[in-house]
Amino acid sequence: MSLSGIFPIDKWNFTTQSILSILSDEEYNILIGRQGEQKYQKGEIIFREGVVPSGIFYIHHGMVKKYKVDQTGKEQIIYVANKGELIGYHAILSEERYPDFAAALESSVISFIPKDDFLMVLGNSPLLANRLLKTLSHEYSVLANNISVFAQRSAVERLAIALIVIREKFKIETVEGQEIIIDISRSDLANIAGIAKENVIRLLKELKSEDIIETEGRKIWVKNIEKLVMRSNYK
Repeated sequence: MSLSGIFPIDKWNFTTQSILSILSDEEYNILIGRQGEQKYQKGEIIFREGVVPSGIFYIHHGMVKKYKVDQTGKEQIIYVANKGELIGYHAILSEERYPDFAAALESSVISFIPKDDFLMVLGNSPLLANRLLKTLSHEYSVLANNISVFAQRSAVERLAIALIVIREKFKIETVEGQEIIIDISRSDLANIAGIAKENVIRLLKELKSEDIIETEGRKIWVKNIEKLVMRSNYK
């Protein structure tokens, strides 16, 4: 079931997929077509916080988590990117080091785009620059919403919102008509929602008892998206 009319997913989720749609064939070939592809296994690091960037990355298949790590080693997942998205461009544009980590959330195929190629295409394409600026502005709004979640929402509300958002990510690579399966570890789900893993396990059992979700191992199916939206207490 679509979220249209029941939950404003755009306020909680941003994507860079539309950025590349405005490129000419030549520009697309420079950025993506002539770059090699590399396979990353689940958990494999793509880039590290504090490293000087030499380029950006394009996700052909799979899913990538961007996250920060605190002094105790605990992760906080900031964003999940998937098929068709770019990551790593913030550091290039700001001329700073990578501000966070990126790692494969599942087995993924990713291309590395050298900094010079990215900046050349960006400099020659006002449309790309404009689309990228809009994307960065939207990201700020989404991150502001996420901050409000951690400050004001209960654990079950955080988890419900996390499930709604991550479900949209898995929906992208799901064949139309097939059931959307959220395949994610409880630790990663906890790090997205900003709650303890033990609370995630307990709250998933609660949502399952209410016939809102179904689980099998690490897999989660949302059986009733309307009830899940109600549990998120979105207003």
